[in-house]
Amino acid sequence: MKADRLVATLLFLQTRGRVTAADVAAELEVSERTARRDLEALASAGVPVYSQRGRGGGWALVGGARTDLTGLTAGEIRALFLVAGPSAVTPELRLALRKLVRALPSTLRAGAEAAARAAVTDDTDWSGSALVAAPQLDALRAAVVDGVQVRLGYGRPGRPPGVRTVDPLGLASKAGVPYLLANAPKGLRTFRLSRVTSVDPTGELVVRPDDFDLPTAWRALAGRMEDRILAATVRARAEPSAEPVLAGLFGGRLRVGQPAADGWLAIEIDGPSPEVVAQQLAGFGARVEVLAPPEARRRMAGLAAELASLYGEHGGAPEHDGAAEHDGAPEREK
Repeated sequence: MKADRLVATLLFLQTRGRVTAADVAAELEVSERTARRDLEALASAGVPVYSQRGRGGGWALVGGARTDLTGLTAGEIRALFLVAGPSAVTPELRLALRKLVRALPSTLRAGAEAAARAAVTDDTDWSGSALVAAPQLDALRAAVVDGVQVRLGYGRPGRPPGVRTVDPLGLASKAGVPYLLANAPKGLRTFRLSRVTSVDPTGELVVRPDDFDLPTAWRALAGRMEDRILAATVRARAEPSAEPVLAGLFGGRLRVGQPAADGWLAIEIDGPSPEVVAQQLAGFGARVEVLAPPEARRRMAGLAAELASLYGEHGGAPEHDGAAEHDGAPEREK
């Protein structure tokens, strides 16, 4: 498009200072006649571009003038590069950032480049394992942007992968875990990208609801998910020394009350079920006593019985006969 060429020509002028029509033609892969017409169009549009004939001549911006084509403030540019810089792992994003840097005035360029170098992203935990595996992210991002329906291969834990046809509407990230929002046969659904096994575009266009708003839809779906995750509350009491570990394990699901006369803390913990919370608390042993509901106490008692059976005085592996350690060889005389 001509508008794209004009912008590219202006950026080229800003970068090179003085250019010829042949330079512009080679850079943009157009004819010299087209390049000359574009330069004349810039001048006619009021851009301070002038031409100088003769040896050493060419086209240049009056007085070395520069135009900030981005319209971004210095703070907005720093924020953009702080976010995009650590994530620029694809050739397309790295190229886009380089082009944006070229479009910035010299007074803003140094700050943008510094912001891009100010952070790093490491997608592995301390054990070296990948935190989130989303190999289909690029394909799904393209499907969302292009508005193309896809056949989605998707597997849930404990079930074989299945294939369903969905209309991709947007991508969201929850605590670093990416999700796809899509219209499925049963309505609007979320799909965890780490469970997506294949993405096959059908060629059909997405049917996008007129009133669809991605942030609003995500908040509604995330709210329903959180309701299921936080469906039960377990009351307990804990030794004060256990509070930091409990806070690290349960985060915002833990509420701590005032200490009792014996110094122990009253606590409440939310979870998907009383039994699940009880299992998570079992490792604290006698440092945490579950008080309610009854299902949680029964689960704790059942876990205690299982562990006692396995590790108790009469449980576990049988003791070895000392003589067997010598493989039947006679002992030395002392």
